[in-house]
Amino acid sequence: MNFIVSSTTLLKPIQQLSSVLNSTNVLPILDNFLFNLDGNVLTITASDLETTMTTKVPVRSESKGIIAVPAKMLLDTLKTLPEMPISFQVNINDYSIEMSAGEGKYSLTGFDGDDFPRLPKIDNANKLTINSYILALGITKTIFAAGNDDLRPTMNGVFFQLTTDDLTLVATDAHKLVRYKRLDVKSNADASYIVPKKPLNILKNVLGNVDTDVEIEYNTTNATFTFNETNLVCRLVDGKYPNYEAVIPKDNPNKLTVDRALLLNTVKRVMLFSNKSTYQTRLKITGSELQVSAEDFDFNNAAVERLTCSFTGEDMEIGFNAKFLVDMLSNLDSETIAIEMSMPNRAGILLPENNENKDEDILMLVMPVMLNS
Repeated sequence: MNFIVSSTTLLKPIQQLSSVLNSTNVLPILDNFLFNLDGNVLTITASDLETTMTTKVPVRSESKGIIAVPAKMLLDTLKTLPEMPISFQVNINDYSIEMSAGEGKYSLTGFDGDDFPRLPKIDNANKLTINSYILALGITKTIFAAGNDDLRPTMNGVFFQLTTDDLTLVATDAHKLVRYKRLDVKSNADASYIVPKKPLNILKNVLGNVDTDVEIEYNTTNATFTFNETNLVCRLVDGKYPNYEAVIPKDNPNKLTVDRALLLNTVKRVMLFSNKSTYQTRLKITGSELQVSAEDFDFNNAAVERLTCSFTGEDMEIGFNAKFLVDMLSNLDSETIAIEMSMPNRAGILLPENNENKDEDILMLVMPVMLNS
């Protein structure tokens, strides 16, 4: 089993695949990349059993074979090499691998490729095709709001809700919630499933600079995302997603409109003076003035800033976790945003005031925190 490949041609897909690997694996074979050579196409696979990713790399070869290659050693070696051809010579009998690059020769021992877990098959799959940019954008806008609570695993992913009219992505950790809807993505049938955060983070990073169609196939247990020469399969989160619509307040008579970047930078500064366990930040709205303040009584720190805003409703004072506000304001794109509220103990709704993309509908919800008197 012999082949020649450019160092940079091999490095890029290897780096992407390495994000699948865990630092500790139940099966030692999962510390390796699976190399499956068939003529001039090398298929490389990485897996942690829950997520499996494969990609194809063009090589020069006329042989066939399969072997598991130590991932960390290969990746660290490739990172130090300049652009040059690398020759791989693999002895299938003892799994020895010899790499030749320029004046260098490097020997390492691989493992039997047949011990590597097989790619799960998706039976009775439904299909959906979506543009890579739209998918990456939807993941970016929602994934930061997903939870990390092992006791509530259904919240530890992003909820995909497909209908014949639109696609909705939802993420929540019970303190904040994002609902991202695309009116230009439609499914042949209604369906819903929860995708874990790890494969979505991988997709977000890989799709960031790609403009192509992504074909999603899914059933009740797995989903696969296929684009270009790459395929990612992940196990879906088992369980029923919370009724997110029920927690979105419908009647919000108090509406604050303010410059998004101005509020974002203000909250970032004021947050530095807040209590580091709660990040409690106070929004006091009177007429056309918004006062943003925070204090940390333990260290006698305090900050207050005043902004000009537009406000309709009763003067009010409400507290939010500043980190949540920063996350949300950073993931909204419009110049001005609206914060709709009803009472200081009810959730606030963040919306773009002027969304130029008519196919996009985004809503963010943040729960209030109790203010110190």
